[in-house]
Formats: sequence, C-alpha cells, structure tokens
Amino acid sequence: MDLALLRTFVTVHRAGSFTRAAALLGLSQPAVTSQIRTLERQLGRPLFLRQARGVTPTTIGDELAHKAAPHLDALVEIAETGPGDDSALRTLHLAGPPEFTAERALPALLGDDGQTFALRASFGNSEQTLEGLAAGHHDLAIGTARPRGALLTATPLCDEVHVLVAAPDWAKRAGVEKLHDTDASALEHLPVVEVHESLPFVARYWGSVFDASPAAPATVVAPDLRAVLACTIAGAGLAVLPRYLCAGALERGDVVALHDPPVPPLRTYFLVVRTGTLAMPHIARAHEALLRAAVAWN
Repeated sequence: MDLALLRTFVTVHRAGSFTRAAALLGLSQPAVTSQIRTLERQLGRPLFLRQARGVTPTTIGDELAHKAAPHLDALVEIAETGPGDDSALRTLHLAGPPEFTAERALPALLGDDGQTFALRASFGNSEQTLEGLAAGHHDLAIGTARPRGALLTATPLCDEVHVLVAAPDWAKRAGVEKLHDTDASALEHLPVVEVHESLPFVARYWGSVFDASPAAPATVVAPDLRAVLACTIAGAGLAVLPRYLCAGALERGDVVALHDPPVPPLRTYFLVVRTGTLAMPHIARAHEALLRAAVAWN
C-alpha cells in the first residue's frame, strides 16, 4: 500500500474535507480525490461517505485511520528529526482558550525544568481548537468539551470553579446580604459584563444555581475574561468569572463575591491529543507537565 496514499487518507480523515486536506497537503482537490479513489479501489471498500459539507468516514475508514495514523505520525517524527537524533528541539503546537492557556498552561510548560521543546500557542474556543487538532494544525489542545469518536483522546485536566462577583459599590447597592441561595431577585437591576451577547457564563450560573435565566442583557461585552475582570473592577457591573482568574482581585477587595452557593458551578478542562501521538516524546512531555501542574489547580 502506497504511503503517500495513506498520508492523504489520514489527512482527509482528520480534516473531514477533501478541500481542507488539499490545503494542508499543498495539493489540488482533484489530486486528493483521485488518491482517495485509488486507495478505495485497492482496498475494494469505500473509506468516506461524501456529503454536502465535507466527508464522513465509513467504519472501514475509521478502522484504517486508527491503525495507520500513529505510525504515519511516527514516520513524520523520524523524517523531521532524523533517526537517533535526540538533540533536535521539536516544536509543540498548543491550542486552547486564551485566558486559561495564558494564565495557567503556558506558565506551567515554560516553568518545566526539563522542557525539551519549542512552543507555539494559538487561541480559540473548544470547537475551533478541536477542529484544528483533528486537522493536524496543533499537537495538543485544551478544551472544555470531551470530543466524540476515537480519532481524538481526551484526559480530564482540572475543574474550574465559577464565582459571581462585582465591585464593592455594586454589592452594597444590591443588598447582597439579602440574596438567597435560590433567589436572584436582588441582582435583577445590576448591569452585566460578559464575553458574549448570549451570556454564556452568567446564563450557566443562573441556570445551575438559581434555576432561572438572567433578567438583564449584557451592558458590556468583551471577548476575553481578563477584560471582563478589568471592567468589573472598574465598576461596570456583575460578572461570573473563574475563581483562579479573580482570586487576586478578591483578596485585594477590588471585587467581592456576591453569592456563596453550596455547590458552585464547575467547568471541566480536558487535554486532547490525536490518538497515538502521545508516543511522540515532546507531546508526551508537555502532556505530563500539564497534568502534574493541574494537581495544584483543582
């Protein structure tokens, strides 16, 4: 079986599209289509189901990808570093949410005394980072959703506790001492600071703790939780933030916790790799370093 055909096949499987695979491989789409058809003729079985948007692997296609991908990745490792070359500095491509990656993941990796890789980071939401990982753009991804299927392997990293906060003046105006565990009426007239118009953090908190939906739309929207914290400290309104991100502001009194529910809302982070790639030393080293650091994050 031609290794070039297998490489094209694995790239299509990861990208979920002939067009995206062609871009990754530097080939034309007709060339990719022709190679996949040649491989299907050799095997006598269809490998993909063609759809309006992209392709879906057949059972045979999934089986072949899971067998072939780790070995092809290992061959790429050898080709890039040379056999027996332990001195080459490999580059780890890491992707994850901007705040968590910047505040926790990158310091943990760069503070690892045994670091043996160069590092390139990119930011995005879970859907974006997992798509990029599957397509081969990243080596390691941090996400808040466990991926489906066997192409990607996820390991729980840590849980993130969410806290409802505001500047001290807003807490006084709202009379939060009257706030009950299941009644958010005292907060209805407070302005809201969020990362998106859909209020992903506030809505999750309200639904989990108060069994209700937020009453007010966002007054300030900033697509970075660090900016949300800065706006909250400046008095823009209430916000729901990860405890690790606002712990310093809480200690200094820049913001106060408006609520202390018996069971605070949590969000779980996962470390995700393409199945089989933990055999690569630089990916395994980074994976291990993050899991070790996360022990202190929970």
